[in-house]
Amino acid sequence: MDNGKRLELTSLLEILPPVEFCCIYGSSLHPNNLDKTSMIDYILGVADPQQWHAENLKNNPSHYASWMVRLGGARLITDVADDIGVGVHFNPFVTHNDRRFKYGVVRMHDLVQDVLGWERFYLSGRLQKPVNIILDSLGIAELNSVNLKAATSAALLLLPSKFSEEELYAKICGLSYTGDIRMLFAEDKNKDCQLSTVSSLVSSLPWQLRGLMGSKLGENKIIDGTDRTAQTVAIDFKEEVAECVRKILRRKVAVSSARQVVAGLLTGGVVHGVRYLGSKMLKACKSWM
Repeated sequence: MDNGKRLELTSLLEILPPVEFCCIYGSSLHPNNLDKTSMIDYILGVADPQQWHAENLKNNPSHYASWMVRLGGARLITDVADDIGVGVHFNPFVTHNDRRFKYGVVRMHDLVQDVLGWERFYLSGRLQKPVNIILDSLGIAELNSVNLKAATSAALLLLPSKFSEEELYAKICGLSYTGDIRMLFAEDKNKDCQLSTVSSLVSSLPWQLRGLMGSKLGENKIIDGTDRTAQTVAIDFKEEVAECVRKILRRKVAVSSARQVVAGLLTGGVVHGVRYLGSKMLKACKSWM
């Protein structure tokens, strides 16, 4: 990325309070995207969201829904993000230097938990896709390697025995869109996969996910060892495991996305919320054409 493009993408940070982590995701990273009207999407990690929003409200009150500023300010903003949403507050349609931005603010502790354990499977899903990390004072990029390994293992469990490199990348990127028909691949019900391979893939998944799998498949399928990171896995059929993973991720994505939609409508205001959902629907419709 040349310096001019980098400065354009990162210019919003100049007017925001300091952050500990910043990455850019979404279509603005595509080298062939010349659309100046598309939003540049940020994920910002901060130590104390309430304190950060309080400072940001002093300098950039127009970024927030007016009713939230009047009724509760930084505390209300943080409470809605934590109690209704998935721990992330988004400010969309922010204009700066003739470009539009959307930035999501998350507590660093919550970001780490989601990256390592797929607790909400929200930001971890975004970090499984191409991102440009601009600032990383706490080594999130290194931690994200665990997330990427787990995503690759989950994708391999869900793919048929024969697949292309493109299909693998698409499946990894599609994990956080589980249930979207555009990301589904035809499954070969007659897979021939060694037990040891399936066991190795499952052992690379986050331990919280393995715990949920154990409760669904039964103790005879997932056996806890003394160390959660060194579980012994006994699985009869890859398809049974794949279906279990698929259902768990589908539920996580459905719950997190629903909560974030409600939080977004509240924190972004009705006008911005409807506008944002409309832009998403339009983009989805174009992808089908």
